Amino acid sequence: MSTESLPVDIEDLRIRTREFIRSTVIPAEPRPGERLGQATRDRLQAAAKAANVFAPHVPKEFGGQGVPIQHWSAIFQEAGYSPIGPSALNCMAPDEGNMHMLNLIATEAQKQRYLVPLAAGTSRSCFGMTEPHPGAGSDPAALLTVATKVDGGWSINGHKRFTSGADGAAFCIVMARTEAVGDAPTGATMFLVDLDNQGIRLGESIHTMDRAIAGGHPHIYLDDCFVADDAVLGAVGLGFRYAQVRLGPARLTHCMRWLGLARRSLDIALDRIERRELFGSPMKNLGLAQELIAQSVIDIETSDAIITKTAALLDTDPRAGSAMSSIAKVHCSEAIFRVVDRAIQLCGGDGVSDALPLAAYLNEVRPFRIYDGANETHKWAISRRASAMRKRAVDAGEPYLADVHGFTTDRGNLHAANLNTELAGIH
Repeated sequence: MSTESLPVDIEDLRIRTREFIRSTVIPAEPRPGERLGQATRDRLQAAAKAANVFAPHVPKEFGGQGVPIQHWSAIFQEAGYSPIGPSALNCMAPDEGNMHMLNLIATEAQKQRYLVPLAAGTSRSCFGMTEPHPGAGSDPAALLTVATKVDGGWSINGHKRFTSGADGAAFCIVMARTEAVGDAPTGATMFLVDLDNQGIRLGESIHTMDRAIAGGHPHIYLDDCFVADDAVLGAVGLGFRYAQVRLGPARLTHCMRWLGLARRSLDIALDRIERRELFGSPMKNLGLAQELIAQSVIDIETSDAIITKTAALLDTDPRAGSAMSSIAKVHCSEAIFRVVDRAIQLCGGDGVSDALPLAAYLNEVRPFRIYDGANETHKWAISRRASAMRKRAVDAGEPYLADVHGFTTDRGNLHAANLNTELAGIH
């Protein structure tokens, strides 16, 4: 990654994070396919605090390093060099996205109750958006969970699934449909729901191929779940707007973390081809291996560039940054998968065994093409935005460039003129 433009304090944090991951976190990694245990997580987080690398994205007033969003990538990539690095630094999904949103829109009382322990690593959280079909999934507008206004608060009824991190979490940010109340519009509203609330129940687990997110991806059931008025996060009816505050940066931080793992995968492949020989030649000198390495370097560098551009936009123009984060999510999720897959190919049989961690890495990064919105949904939105942008430009006076009749006639006249000139020269 390019670090020349980083401020001195951010570069110092990056270097210290890099050293911490390599010296403390990597030796503590579980075997491929196993989960990080709570005791190890607690020990690593304590070590991260002692090393002053804990919670890089959290404001200093809440115990973090106070890194601005445009510089998160350099730190998150270093953390992501280990699949448990983000958990050790307390910058793993879904907590990282929830911390960011709480810091931006929560009341002071909500920050003290929910953000402070979350930022300290003493509690975990989850985000309740996804529902069983035909409810909200890739289409948030299909939201079926309903919150009804009652005396003193709200009664929530619904069923969430794939609620990442829910098992063991202290609270859930629940998205529910609400009717107009007073000046608040009909729409969706976010609620802070403690998971010891009698109206919320943790359901069956969904067993997935990834292991990095603590708390899995279980179902959650809300049955006449009462919460007080002060459980509303932000304003009533504006939940979809707040979701973009969370989801834009959250998509991008996934890209950052997994790009760190792609870099480690490439390093494993480079070390492999440095010392292995095939057909009487070091693998690094074989054209087929060089092709795979070059393509992986290209995927990593283009991913790094689009992350940097998107992070800058999120800082200066959050709406444009959120749109760009869709492009970054699609590109990075597919590029990172290719990098890990090529590393496996270069390592042969060892690559698909548990002698190396690459197969486990592939299991971690493959779901990224589905999580935070399926890539196909993002591509649909990207295409619609591109078409709308071009139509506005043409409507505003830019020339329409696909008029084949005028183009063909002009080219034909030009070709005839050139041909006559050439024939005249021959005579």
